[in-house]
Amino acid sequence: MNHSSTQHKYTQTGHSQDQLAPSLDYWYVWTDQEGVSHQSRRQMQDFQLQSISPPASPQWLGQLKQKGATISFTVMPVGWTGAWHENPKPQWIIPLSGSWFVETMDGQRVEMGVGEISFGADQNTQADAQGRKGHLSGTIGSEPAVLMLVQFEEMPSLE
Repeated sequence: MNHSSTQHKYTQTGHSQDQLAPSLDYWYVWTDQEGVSHQSRRQMQDFQLQSISPPASPQWLGQLKQKGATISFTVMPVGWTGAWHENPKPQWIIPLSGSWFVETMDGQRVEMGVGEISFGADQNTQADAQGRKGHLSGTIGSEPAVLMLVQFEEMPSLE
């Protein structure tokens, strides 16, 4: 996973307001107006230096609030490849172990391992001439891919 930062002075104490404000990269799977799925790199950037629960020392905290979330875990067996499908609802996908891939209708294939976050929002795609709709996903390597899914009833704000 790639973590980048804005330009600020960094101190080792953990208490300066002039530390580097982090950003968090993720893959965004989305549908265009023609119903074709794509993947783009995006960043979460709204991190605030604050205590998560006083009196704990400040840390960089980024929050995306949304009602109606369901958290699920899935284990994809070694060698598993699913059929072409859409994400059933907008969802964050966080690999906990193993590796997996997502291939979108535009032909882009992204391989992700532990901690490489994806946001699946490819609902309402239209089948192409080969019958592909949404995305194809599967495991990579010699161990199962264990994923945590945070699924939403409505599209959350990603900004």
